[in-house]
Amino acid sequence: MNKISSSIIIGVAVIITAWILGSSFKNRNANLDSISVIGLGTKDFVSDEILWSGSFTTTSFDIKEAYNKIVSDQKIVSNFFLSKGFKTSEFSFGAVNFQKKFREVRSEGTDNQTHYEQVFDGFQATQTISFSAKKNPDLMNRIEEVSSKTSELINSGVELSSNSIQYTFSDLPSLKQSLIEKATKDANERATKIVKTADGDLGKLKRASMGVFQITGQGSTEEDSYGGINDTYSKNKTARITVRLEYELE
Repeated sequence: MNKISSSIIIGVAVIITAWILGSSFKNRNANLDSISVIGLGTKDFVSDEILWSGSFTTTSFDIKEAYNKIVSDQKIVSNFFLSKGFKTSEFSFGAVNFQKKFREVRSEGTDNQTHYEQVFDGFQATQTISFSAKKNPDLMNRIEEVSSKTSELINSGVELSSNSIQYTFSDLPSLKQSLIEKATKDANERATKIVKTADGDLGKLKRASMGVFQITGQGSTEEDSYGGINDTYSKNKTARITVRLEYELE
C-alpha cells in the first residue's frame, strides 16, 4: 500500500514538474517572438519668450537714507531705459530689499590671542528691475540689445548687476505632443523595415514607453540626462524625445 501511495505521489510530482517546465518554455518562446525598437523625434525651434533682470544696491548707516538713495537710483535707471526706447509698461521694479551688513574686525587680546568681531557696517538696500516679452520679436530684440549696454549707467553713479537672459517657449505641450507622434512613427517604421528584411510579419503592439523630454541649445553635444535637460540660455534650441515600442512577431 505504501509503495502504491509513493508511486502516485511521484507520478503527480512528475506531471506538475512537466507542466511548470512546459509553461516556462512557452513563456520564454513568447518573449522571444517579439521585437523592441526605439524611435526618435527631434525638432529645432526658436524661443518666443525672454526674461532678463538686473539689480542695483546702495548702502548707508541710516536706513532712511539708504531708502531715499535707492529711490533716487531707481529714477536714474528708469530714465536710462526710457532713453533707449522702452515704455514704462515694458519693465517693472521689484520691492526694495533691506539687509544689515557686517564686517569682520580682527584685534589682539590681552591674552595674546587674535580675536574676531562682527561689526555693523550699514544697511544695504537692493532693488531689481525685470523685462519680459512673449511672442513679441521686436521687444525681444530690444531687450537683447540693451542688456549689453547697462555699463553706461556707471556714468550716472549706478552700477547695475545684470543676470543672464533666459529664453523659453510658450507652447511646450504642443511641441512635446508632436515629438511623441514623430518618435512613434519613427519606431514603427524601424520595426517594419527590420521584420520585412527578415521575411517576417509585424504583429500587435505589446507595450510602449516614452523616454525623457530634452531641450538643448542647437548644436549642443550635451548628453541626455536622466532627469531631463531644459536649456534656458540658448535662443535657438533643439527638442528631442524617444519612444520605445515592442511588437509581437507573426
